[in-house]
Amino acid sequence: MRKISPAVKHLLIINIILFVADFVLQMRDTFLAEQLGLWSLSSGFFKPWQPLTYMFMHGNFTHIFFNMYALWIFGTVMENHWGTRRFLFYYFACGIGAGLLYLLVPGMHVTIGASGAIYGLLLAFAMYFPKDRVYIFIWMFVLMAASLVLNGVQIPALQRIGALIDEYSVFLFLLIFFLGQNGKGLVPIQNRWFIVIMTAIELFMGIFIIDGIAHFAHLGGMLIGLLIILWWRKHPFSRF
Repeated sequence: MRKISPAVKHLLIINIILFVADFVLQMRDTFLAEQLGLWSLSSGFFKPWQPLTYMFMHGNFTHIFFNMYALWIFGTVMENHWGTRRFLFYYFACGIGAGLLYLLVPGMHVTIGASGAIYGLLLAFAMYFPKDRVYIFIWMFVLMAASLVLNGVQIPALQRIGALIDEYSVFLFLLIFFLGQNGKGLVPIQNRWFIVIMTAIELFMGIFIIDGIAHFAHLGGMLIGLLIILWWRKHPFSRF
């Protein structure tokens, strides 16, 4: 269990508070995403603050769980490496930049979540520690692929199975995590190859799969992160 760094801790708290508030308000037919989610420019619901606030909204428990888990793991490493000020600049630049780039995607309606910033952190982790290894749960990728295939077929029974995998993916993840602690299904991979795989997956799904996930926002966060890191390497003493 890695100690949570200061900025990451406060980001986790804010995200969780807003998630709980949104859940409670939805029971009263009030939806925070209507004001805080990122709406397309043509929708008539776009507000200037949304490229920032959409990062703190999440659709369900699975959505916030995986984003906050990644923020804890990768965000803590990068904040300890950069310091809090540079970390916060990078995190928000990736998240806001991802949102602004996603506004250019045709047919985009509304999006929520911190994934653009999270994918920026994944890229930074891979670029600063390329030969370090992360451990992935191979069976989690198998389940994700199964869900993708089942949701794409035109057979209702199989689509229901795919929906169940999506709905209970957190519990499946925790089960696989427990098994992984015992060495079952745990595969080491260098960070540089991990980010290549994740980029390829996001690009493929963004082009070929319609699943309601903002894959191009993920890629946008990585693009902004890449530009920032390249700038920092040329200007190592810049304030941000």
